[in-house]
Amino acid sequence: MSAQSSTRYVLCMKWGRKYGPEYVNRLYAMVRRHLQGDFQFVCLTDDATGLRPQVRALPIPPLDLPPGIPERGWTKLTTFSPALCEEHGLRGTALFLDIDVVVVGSLDEFFTRPGEFLIIHDYKRPWRITGNSSVYRFELGAHADVLAYFRGHVEEIRSKFRNEQAYLSDFLYRQGKLAYWPAPWCPSFKYHSIPRWPLNYWQRPGIPAGARIVIFHGECNPPDALAGRRNRRFRYIRAATWVGEHWRE
Repeated sequence: MSAQSSTRYVLCMKWGRKYGPEYVNRLYAMVRRHLQGDFQFVCLTDDATGLRPQVRALPIPPLDLPPGIPERGWTKLTTFSPALCEEHGLRGTALFLDIDVVVVGSLDEFFTRPGEFLIIHDYKRPWRITGNSSVYRFELGAHADVLAYFRGHVEEIRSKFRNEQAYLSDFLYRQGKLAYWPAPWCPSFKYHSIPRWPLNYWQRPGIPAGARIVIFHGECNPPDALAGRRNRRFRYIRAATWVGEHWRE
């Protein structure tokens, strides 16, 4: 089934207490403003309280870790669970977005760009195959082996890979299915938006040229960027006022 002809889903995930429902609600609003045509917005979550009615909340499929092994960031692999198709009827093309991204441009081509599995290429070490899983696209149900292999080789995978995106990238690369978004589409706020020292003291962080989805990882999330604060001393930034223009309902 081609990306153009299938039902389009935007998929996100919220668990624990780090992020409130406003992150999901604002993400939906940003997607609605920047994606033409019909789509279904699905949030996999352990708490649907406060989500707007346009968001379909579904339980997070079980990761099925052996007893005593901490989750530590592997939960995103459950987006490849067959249960999403078999139990909840999700069939089509899914664009997964982390809930702390800021959408600033058109999302249409994220569904039409050729490729079996697309992901952000690693910012810091581009010579590696590792992708950043803040934004990835796949056909629902097409990569159930990603989760199945993880469940059967948990200890081996945890000893070899630092996180789910490293394992995911390696697994699909070995199958010849891994491809990357064009570099300008998904820039990092940390690496591409904040001016370099000492310009950061008098220039505000901007929207990088060609950006469509700005990724927040490490030191800031959208409210921090909007307020002009970071979680490390001596790394001053001015308020990124553009965040408020986009990160809203």
